[in-house]
Amino acid sequence: MAGIYIHIPFCKQACHYCDFHFSTSLTYKHELLQALLKEIELQKSFLKGENIETIYFGGGTPSLLTGDEINGLIGAITDSYTVSTDAEITLEANPDDLCAEKLKALRQTPINRFSIGIQSFFDDDLQWMNRVHHASEAETSVKRAQDTGFENITVDLIYGYPMLTSEKWKANIDNVFDLHVPHISAYSMTVEPRTALASFIKNKKQAPMNEDQSAQQFVQLIEAMESQGFEHYEISNFCKPGHYSRHNTNYWKGVKYLGIGPSAHSFNGETRQWNIANNAKYMQSIDKGVIPAENEVLTETNRLNEYIMTSLRTMWGLKLDKLNTIAVGSSDVLLKSATELFEKEWIQKKSNTIYLTQTGKLYADHIAAELFF
Repeated sequence: MAGIYIHIPFCKQACHYCDFHFSTSLTYKHELLQALLKEIELQKSFLKGENIETIYFGGGTPSLLTGDEINGLIGAITDSYTVSTDAEITLEANPDDLCAEKLKALRQTPINRFSIGIQSFFDDDLQWMNRVHHASEAETSVKRAQDTGFENITVDLIYGYPMLTSEKWKANIDNVFDLHVPHISAYSMTVEPRTALASFIKNKKQAPMNEDQSAQQFVQLIEAMESQGFEHYEISNFCKPGHYSRHNTNYWKGVKYLGIGPSAHSFNGETRQWNIANNAKYMQSIDKGVIPAENEVLTETNRLNEYIMTSLRTMWGLKLDKLNTIAVGSSDVLLKSATELFEKEWIQKKSNTIYLTQTGKLYADHIAAELFF
């Protein structure tokens, strides 16, 4: 079992908070897509014959692709890999791209899940973020997708930024509930280096993000989701029972995956590799038949820490038995280092599994770091 991620490095414009790799020029889109097709073939030995159960088009803005371009990429994957008949195939989409004509074209592809980047239902917030779409498009894009026959939909929201009051945050969450989507991803606004937002804060054109506000709105989110029967199955992800993102869940469970495209990451259980984050250099290298990637062989410590970081973020928790399969006796070492975290009631142990408590979810990264080997 494995997944394939395809990075589409194009956007209409740059969101102020985004640090993902992309270009706002589509001049070389055709050439880049040809390179993706070639890399799919070049990389076919990385997963060592594993069946492909998920395919994920991320970016950037994959919804800039035509239906024919998507079919070409999926066709290349099926030519080089064994793809399950019930594979989850997700396309990240901006609301402004999901017009009736585009949705009709996407119905002629194997895409069966949308991740729609709504972020907010307020135009002033979207303008502050430098998003392309308007609030009205956020709602209509979801309804239009549902009317076209796409039911497996997740939407993204962002919280913890200065303009977002608790009242506006409640309205955003309630709007998503009204759309009857089965999955929601919600992220606290983070300030990444080399972004416009970081520059605005540095030059005092924008106030810094408020950690207390973010924590309060995270708790508000959790309570609202629980009231509507959503499972909080990963720190940033909520779903109706049975509607987990299979692709992302596999990341958190340590399943192998292959990343295709500039800046894409891959993991096969033993090594991790990441492609160069430069479109021109990526295309030049692929044209020569060389994958432009750096590679890291994972040490025992790497694998222990990665499992701690990913498993604690989920409702399935950290399995002490699994920790011992990576390194014999490691569970005893971890439990000893976790004493203070148990006393603070940030984590709890049930049977042979460690979970974050509700309070602990506010400190997930810190807790993981405290338990690292």
